Amino acid sequence: MPVSEETYRQLALEDPDAHWELHCGRLREKPNMTVEHNYIMTRSFRFLIQQLDEREFDVRSNSGRVRQSAENYYIPDVYVVRMDLIRPLRRRRDILETYEVPLPLVVEVWSPSTGDYDVDTKLPEYQRRGDLEIWRLHPYERTLTAWCRQPDGSYLETRYAGGIVHPVALPDVAIDLDALFA
Repeated sequence: MPVSEETYRQLALEDPDAHWELHCGRLREKPNMTVEHNYIMTRSFRFLIQQLDEREFDVRSNSGRVRQSAENYYIPDVYVVRMDLIRPLRRRRDILETYEVPLPLVVEVWSPSTGDYDVDTKLPEYQRRGDLEIWRLHPYERTLTAWCRQPDGSYLETRYAGGIVHPVALPDVAIDLDALFA
């Protein structure tokens, strides 16, 4: 049964231990993940946070939401957010952490329970939001598929099987995929 945006926000605030998403107005709880998924998610978080200027950016992992519309809220595995978006939300107990503007980088880590959902459902919504770069890390294949937003609004898809990758909107960041998947 569809729920309103207000009901969703209230539920997400009142049930902080669950990871509620909203897709097409319907509640969806993000399931628990495998050790491998969580390991790669945590490592990618660490690799990013170590390289970003904390005055300019922060990194979130499995927390906060990105909003595509009143019917669509998602919790990416990892994402980078500008500090100017975080500052107005700090010290507020009544606001669900949500970002509506395009983000520099959104990362999903493939898992057996959510792999198809991430690609078929969340990826197109991230693209509709206009996120600058979207990554899907596959811990078992040891690959990264990146979708980079082009000036015309389309996305260029590139697949990596190792080496150093520089996120387009974060040129000072270098992610060594061989080290990430080691």
